[in-house]
Amino acid sequence: MASGPPNGTQDTQRDALRRARIAAREALTPDEHRRLSQRIETHLAALLARHPPRILGFCWPYRAEFDCRPLMIRLLAADCTLRVCLPVVRTPELPMEFRAWTPHSAMQTDRYGIPHPAAGEPLSPDVLLMPVNAFDAQGYRLGYGAGYFDRTLAALAPPPLSIGIGFELARIASIHPASHDIPLDAVVTEAGVSVFSPRIQSLTRRE
Repeated sequence: MASGPPNGTQDTQRDALRRARIAAREALTPDEHRRLSQRIETHLAALLARHPPRILGFCWPYRAEFDCRPLMIRLLAADCTLRVCLPVVRTPELPMEFRAWTPHSAMQTDRYGIPHPAAGEPLSPDVLLMPVNAFDAQGYRLGYGAGYFDRTLAALAPPPLSIGIGFELARIASIHPASHDIPLDAVVTEAGVSVFSPRIQSLTRRE
């Protein structure tokens, strides 16, 4: 269970962890990144096959994160009933919204330069893939510090299956979680799937 709100020491620790893990990820050579990403994709595809989503949320790659797009394109081609969506930050203090995405969607960039659909049907994902800068033994995730995903996960009802995506270099003992942090159901890395919730075993496709 997460501790209280972060204090100055926790903030400093988390900022240092974030910077170090992002730097390590960005230092991967193109060949290393490609090789590790292929292994992540294999494990992620197997996990999604066991727990098929109806509406699958993912994130556009940023700062050398794993790129989900090739797998999303293949899943869309294989299943005509699957919907895929991307998050959109409309107001920084509020939960994110999700818009339908296809490889043909017109895109625009947000304040961080991250693309999202310029228009599209609003959707609510039942499975949500989230990048991790770091993650710990309890399934807590370290993002970029703005709290977008924690606010969004807390607001979505029913809550989606939350799956973190990252490289093994992101695995640490503790991110020093605060009370608002929400643990993930699982994290996928090149080493496999780390499960943190029984929902991974019990979730089945809703018709």
